[in-house]
Amino acid sequence: MKFRNPSIPLQKEIQELLDITIGEKASDLHLSVGQPPILRISGGLVPLSKKPPITAQFTEEFAQALLTEEQRAKLARDREIDFSYNLEERGARFRGNIFYTMGNLSIALRFIPQDILTIEELNLPSVLHQFTRASQGFVIIAGPSGHGKSTTLASIVDEINRTRAEHIITIEDPIEYVFRDDKSVIDQREVTKDTKNFASALRATFRQDPNVIMVGEMRDAETIATALTAAETGHLVFATLHTNSAAQTVHRIVDSFPAEQQGQIRAQLSGSLLGVVSQRLLPRNQGGLIPACEVLMVNAAAANLIRENKVHELPLVIETSAEEGMISLNRALAALVKIREITMENALRYSLNPAELRTLVRG
Repeated sequence: MKFRNPSIPLQKEIQELLDITIGEKASDLHLSVGQPPILRISGGLVPLSKKPPITAQFTEEFAQALLTEEQRAKLARDREIDFSYNLEERGARFRGNIFYTMGNLSIALRFIPQDILTIEELNLPSVLHQFTRASQGFVIIAGPSGHGKSTTLASIVDEINRTRAEHIITIEDPIEYVFRDDKSVIDQREVTKDTKNFASALRATFRQDPNVIMVGEMRDAETIATALTAAETGHLVFATLHTNSAAQTVHRIVDSFPAEQQGQIRAQLSGSLLGVVSQRLLPRNQGGLIPACEVLMVNAAAANLIRENKVHELPLVIETSAEEGMISLNRALAALVKIREITMENALRYSLNPAELRTLVRG
């Protein structure tokens, strides 16, 4: 059965599906050949079963409608593309990825809320406010894909925007949250549209007089090295990584470089890293999602462990430094279980040490 009703213009069908996504408070819309449209709601996939299965023709026409001519050429060349899409009628924005699978196009669209929520509104640890007051250094937001890293990053940057007069440059692929200048001046640059790549955009910032730099994602050693240099030379740098913990984040950064450079990178990181926030989004008992965060605030002990290549001991520093605002992931999960925000079953799914988690919940 064909998805499209030829009597309804394609643009109206696009608007209908995106309206449903917004109305159902879904985070994502998935369009795959042979399946009805599927929403991700509170972390789970929910098919729109009243809609018939999608055809290859529909995903092709849908993709054509979402992309510019230049983006269509990139999709044909690279077989996948990241992009952003504005639904003007609703003042809504989506981050999209279109890719080939078994010879057909599939589409994933993530809803980007228009309003940037505060640290408190996102239920994030209050210690994150400390990062918004720093003048220079390196802060990394880590976690699996789809667990709110971009939202956390936007909240921190927007707090700086609202409270300090700074020049902020963001480098994103694609641009997600659109900031409105408040006390700060914000320049948002989109990779391929406004700049060639993350690394070249970062190098260019040294001539653009920024105070704060936000890197949407660190994808290669060159980008990481340039971000570290920026943090060392008087800038406040925020970035994301797809890692599962503070220790794994440090390992990933160091291991991105050849063995002969790793000592230097550890020294740079120990001197410039302010903190790592590793987060998960869990289904909330009353609906929606709530974050659980591991927070490393780099103190003298943590910096020394990084420098001396004893990164495996960082969890112990986090566990014994609660008075400095540090939080282990298990303690964050246990706290949410105890106040009945999440189930024990879901907490165990995301814990890196389930046995310790059970002990903390019983304690």
